[in-house]
Amino acid sequence: MATFAERMLDELSSGQLDDAKKSFASALRYDDDDTIYSLAEELYGLGFSNQAQRAYQKLLDKYPDEDQLRTALADIAIDEDKTDEAIAYLAEIQPESTAYLEALLVMADLYQTEALNEAAEAKLQEAYALAPEEPIIQFALAELYFAMGQYNTAIPYYRDLLQAGERRFSGLDIASRIGVAYALVGNFQNALGYLQQIKDADMTPDVRFQLGMTYAVDPETANQAIATLEELQELDSSYAGLYEPLGQLYEDTHDLAQALITYQAGIAVDAFNTPLYIRAGKIAQQQGEVAKVATIYQDGLANNPEDLSLTIAYSDFLIATDDHVANINLLNDFLADEESEADPQLYWNLAQSYTALEDFEMATNYWNAALPFFLDNVNFLKPAYYFFREEGETALAKEALYNYTQLAPNDFEMIELYDQMQADEQL
Repeated sequence: MATFAERMLDELSSGQLDDAKKSFASALRYDDDDTIYSLAEELYGLGFSNQAQRAYQKLLDKYPDEDQLRTALADIAIDEDKTDEAIAYLAEIQPESTAYLEALLVMADLYQTEALNEAAEAKLQEAYALAPEEPIIQFALAELYFAMGQYNTAIPYYRDLLQAGERRFSGLDIASRIGVAYALVGNFQNALGYLQQIKDADMTPDVRFQLGMTYAVDPETANQAIATLEELQELDSSYAGLYEPLGQLYEDTHDLAQALITYQAGIAVDAFNTPLYIRAGKIAQQQGEVAKVATIYQDGLANNPEDLSLTIAYSDFLIATDDHVANINLLNDFLADEESEADPQLYWNLAQSYTALEDFEMATNYWNAALPFFLDNVNFLKPAYYFFREEGETALAKEALYNYTQLAPNDFEMIELYDQMQADEQL
């Protein structure tokens, strides 16, 4: 004769929910404890967490020393985001319990999910002290430290796994993890030693990317870096992070046309990646494609209207092409936005455009506003000196010239001008 638990499962599979509800109540009342435990496992696996919880709790009330029931109830609480309830179950498990290690691991995972990394580390280190050879504990510690960015601390735990013959763990290739960790701490020689041994089937996009970036560190392996990132692009063109370093590699190898194509392909994948617009704009400008440059920057600002670096790059281009009216309109609109960030470079660029348009009153305001921020910039100070001198702003001209001569002691012409200014003041 079928148990009530079996009857309930049959009714659930056929959609008889009301009957299943009645059979569940009967199962809790009349079925034996082993059957109720098996039913709880089945229900949890099917997603009926509330019913599974009731079954486990009934058994725990009857067998308060069975800590495995507490870990099962904690798992259900975690699934339902009932963190405090899960911790309460796990905290009842004492160190002498056979379920204590499992409880520590579950608590560590729970704390890590809540971004309480120090608490998670404490639980895992306690577990490690109890069972240092247990692979799951070594792996959990390695993964925690990797997630925290403590790669040097993570590497020994990964190596212990590898040396124990655990090449794969939880679907992860351990050698690739070690290689990536070495790369992230700048130990590229060791990183290559691990990354180059990864089989293609285990070469995830992240690992392939890191391999390419590791090759890119050495100019002598630039071609291997390009080939690796190109392969990544073919396999996963949506991997947005590959386009900027790949484009930079093309630039370094003087293939500007391919660099521009790469940056524009990256923009198509991530329209909010402002460095790609800036790099694409600068290369198009080097190639004399003025119309394309303007289009690139305008598209970039349409998607990133408050981005300072992109605004400055477009402004620099407009100054270089003598489109000073457009530059003034661009920067005034940007500064008018209360959420946009003011930057001294904007004042300098406005000063240049107002000077070119011979609006000397506005130019004076912006040269003056920019001066305190560029007292260590020879490219600013020299034109600032000439501007202030022409406008009769003697004190400002002297300040700009003095700071320039301190930075450019071999510019004897400017030093002579400063000495003459000093002599004129003594007359």
